[in-house]
Amino acid sequence: MAGKLRLRSPERLTERPDHALVGILRIPEGTTTPWVAISRRVAVAFFVLLLAATIVYIDRDGYRDGGQENQLSFLDCLYYTTVSLSTTGYGDITPLTASARLINILVITPLRIFFLILLVGTTLAVLTERSRQAFKIQRWRRSVRNHTVVIGYGTKGRTAIDAMLADGVSPSDIVVVDTDAAMLESAAGLGLVTVHGSATKSDVLRLSGAQHATSIIVATNRDDTAVLVTLTARELSPKSKIVVAIREAENQHLLRQSGADSVVVSSETAGRLLGIATTTPSVVEMMEDLLTPEAGFAIAERDVEPQEVGGSPRHLSDIVLGVVRGGRLVRVGEPEVDAVESGDKLLYIRRVSA
Repeated sequence: MAGKLRLRSPERLTERPDHALVGILRIPEGTTTPWVAISRRVAVAFFVLLLAATIVYIDRDGYRDGGQENQLSFLDCLYYTTVSLSTTGYGDITPLTASARLINILVITPLRIFFLILLVGTTLAVLTERSRQAFKIQRWRRSVRNHTVVIGYGTKGRTAIDAMLADGVSPSDIVVVDTDAAMLESAAGLGLVTVHGSATKSDVLRLSGAQHATSIIVATNRDDTAVLVTLTARELSPKSKIVVAIREAENQHLLRQSGADSVVVSSETAGRLLGIATTTPSVVEMMEDLLTPEAGFAIAERDVEPQEVGGSPRHLSDIVLGVVRGGRLVRVGEPEVDAVESGDKLLYIRRVSA
């Protein structure tokens, strides 16, 4: 029909070329001091200079020095390439033969351009940095697998990441998604991959590789946002373990229905600790110790060892709190875990060296 309006569907982030994702997806880089960066550039510049001088020296018969008739020495060739690459061009040494002029066109001139870019091309260096980031994004998107996506880099998200790093998780295995650029800058400083955008959009989660993630941590500031993010994440990644932190306990069933595997109610947990602290502050101190993996005691999980099969978890050398059997946690003392079986996992208290 003439005049019919056609709406164009919005472009997906995952369909954009890699160079268009620079600024949205950020891959961490190794930190170097300014002196190291300058030294590397100077070293490359000297290498280019020596390479050009060697090429000229090999074809030295095709050059003439206006001040002398003798054949050019390597020092003369080094002098010629220095003034040529720096575009000074005194003209005292000139290429005469066709081969020498061809080498100047095909080799010396490109090296001259590269030499200038290397030393004084500040604007071009920015463009080079964007291209390098685009290449790193392309390589990362092809290889990212079995990682953890943390949605929200507020207090809860940062604490969760600190705990994972303390447990030995590599920063390269953690991806942070947030809408706050300043927060993402802080996360990038820890060597974490960051994605700028709202995790309520499936396109942003795809960009973080959530569909290939082992686990997804939802640490948003609002419970309604957490529900929407969980629904989106579960639809995108049916097999990932989704852990969600919320403020109010009344929303816990909504998160379970949305696909969350574990729900942590932050307000109730804090409230219980506050209440306990008024009468038995040492209990709170011990709880803090168990939740802090850097020193003291920590709650950990391990496989049942062959010699432990058939024994009671209460009689093991470790203090066992529970047994994970078939993906379900059974607390010590229940009849069904009076004897541990092969394939069980034990939740126990381990000592952490400072």
